[in-house]
Amino acid sequence: MVDHFPLTCEYAHGGPQLEGLLRFKPEDFQVDEVLGFELSGEGEHEYLHVRKTGLNTAQLAKDIARLASVKPMDVGYAGLKDRHAITSQWFSVYRPKGEAVDWSQLENEQVQLLQVSRHQQKLRRGQHAANQFHLRLTDCSGNFDSLQQRFEQIERLGVPNYFGPQRFGFGGGNLAAAQRLLVEKQPVRNRQLRGLYLSAARSYLFNQVLRQRVVEGSWLDFEAGDVALDASSKRPTGPLWGRGRLASGQRIAELENHLADKFAGWCHGLEHAGLKQERRSLCLPVADLKWCCEASGVGSSIELSFGLPVGGYATSVVREVVNYREPDRSRDAHKG
Repeated sequence: MVDHFPLTCEYAHGGPQLEGLLRFKPEDFQVDEVLGFELSGEGEHEYLHVRKTGLNTAQLAKDIARLASVKPMDVGYAGLKDRHAITSQWFSVYRPKGEAVDWSQLENEQVQLLQVSRHQQKLRRGQHAANQFHLRLTDCSGNFDSLQQRFEQIERLGVPNYFGPQRFGFGGGNLAAAQRLLVEKQPVRNRQLRGLYLSAARSYLFNQVLRQRVVEGSWLDFEAGDVALDASSKRPTGPLWGRGRLASGQRIAELENHLADKFAGWCHGLEHAGLKQERRSLCLPVADLKWCCEASGVGSSIELSFGLPVGGYATSVVREVVNYREPDRSRDAHKG
């Protein structure tokens, strides 16, 4: 039985040679959602483009449903965006008829309405094309001479596609909850929490496979037994556990099955939770990477911007450059 869940993940590019502070202020972590398709301007779903500060996506979705007098399930969004940040994203609201909603009532110190349009379909999870990040790390110290080479490596090769620590909750609490749910068979009545714990367990299993491939130096190498996401890709993938047989073969299947044996209770529980076996790329490509540095001793900072595909974590990029820390927010960790 697994009774502890280390979150340490191996580095691909030699480990960071700098230290710094991330997310000291919301404006230090900015995310813009790239929708990736044109809205038709007509249809049964109203689309809202919103910029929010210090507010999580689920709470804003509830506020939108309340203002529109619709059920929460009638509000769609493509992905969860960080709370301790400034983020822009789209929401859809099913409103085939009825009086117009004064969406300006959403606006306050934390919410700014950017655009309203219409479309035929609800916005689904993962439907957006990408996310664009602009980050600022402060109180930086260390070997600034290493930055140029490190960023060149990342731009050329990408970084390991780890699920970020936020996936696992404060102090890994979501993993402990997953253990109780999947192994100790303690039921979770709240569907949202149950899904959160299942997702955390699945993500942790993926990270363990990726960790091993990074240690081997094979996370970029497509070899016999590897599985690509599509016919044109030659990048290896790892399992997102669920029902069905592993798609991998040969040595790769042995590696992944060894992990499954180690976490047998989790894998068995995920299979019986209705999740299907899927794959996720081991490599996270980093697009349009730009950076600048103000190295002035005390108070040095690094600013960087880049684009990531859906499902990619900005912290997976940052951790390869800077051994970062974040302000202690344990007091409001339960607020999401």
